[in-house]
Amino acid sequence: MMDLAGAYERFLPLIEEELRQVLRTRHHSLAPYYGMMRYHLGWADEQLRAIETNSGKRIRPVLCLLSCEGAGGLTSQALPAAAAVELVHNFSLVHDDIQDGSRIRRGRPAVWAIWGAPHAINVGDGLFVLARLALHRLTARGVSPDRCQAAALALDEACLALCEGQFTDMAFEDQLEVDLDQYLWMIGHKTARLLATSARLGAIVASDDEHLATLYHRFGQQLGMAFQIQDDILGAWGEEAVTGKPSATDIRDKKKTLPVVYALNQPGEREAALQLRALYRQEGPLDEAAIHQVLAILARTGAREYAEGLASDYYQQALASLEATGRENEAQATLRELAGSLLGRQA
Repeated sequence: MMDLAGAYERFLPLIEEELRQVLRTRHHSLAPYYGMMRYHLGWADEQLRAIETNSGKRIRPVLCLLSCEGAGGLTSQALPAAAAVELVHNFSLVHDDIQDGSRIRRGRPAVWAIWGAPHAINVGDGLFVLARLALHRLTARGVSPDRCQAAALALDEACLALCEGQFTDMAFEDQLEVDLDQYLWMIGHKTARLLATSARLGAIVASDDEHLATLYHRFGQQLGMAFQIQDDILGAWGEEAVTGKPSATDIRDKKKTLPVVYALNQPGEREAALQLRALYRQEGPLDEAAIHQVLAILARTGAREYAEGLASDYYQQALASLEATGRENEAQATLRELAGSLLGRQA
């Protein structure tokens, strides 16, 4: 029986090979350009020399392939779609680092921090276009024209949603009046939508059943919501040994994550909300004393308990959507295990 570890062992080499095929250098004069892309993907060092490294979990392409198998399709046919969602994800990361001024990505200097923002913008643009070109490879894998068209539409809609979510997230940086519905809409677009589309693409490759594709989409969307909320919880209370970042990083950077937005919107805690607004209006990152004040406010308002409860609700909804597909096979069981692994719980 295939478990999650076995799925990664089977899928990751196939995903990496598909990505390398898509990112092949088209002319020797462009080697530095594609080299910067390979650097971002973890295949090259700062001198653009090939290296052996852990390229990450590739959650989105693995989700795509598992959903394809769960829906009764073939992994080999879905690989171009898996590569496409991974490239879209990475295009967004290259641009996010520029927009956020983040100089570190996956423990190494971000592309823009080495080669400058103009080159990094172009690298991100290239990854975006290569994602679209990757999807065109479905035809050569025997996927029908109708399914190819449905896949292209799903990916394009996801890209637009991702950009809309990023715009909204950046707009939130300059305002403190953010309510819970606005925040959930933002993460639904910026984070959850690409996970939803990863699952949907797998189902589209496998079947012409639109209802089935919608159920996999819902599974990915609800899982993505739970995943982002869990990340918000770790950003405030996670241990450095677990997250790889100093504790309370999101609080230090005054990010308006779900616990903070919840605390700002509690009518029965007006004084706490006013204190939180005053702290978040300070110039620059918060110091340790201010961080402790924010954490105390979050504790008083029950923000952590609310976030944990909401993450659990979305997780249960995701499992219910997966169950509603009516499919039961090894890939379905592994999807449940993947969902549990992302939320730090047993699936």
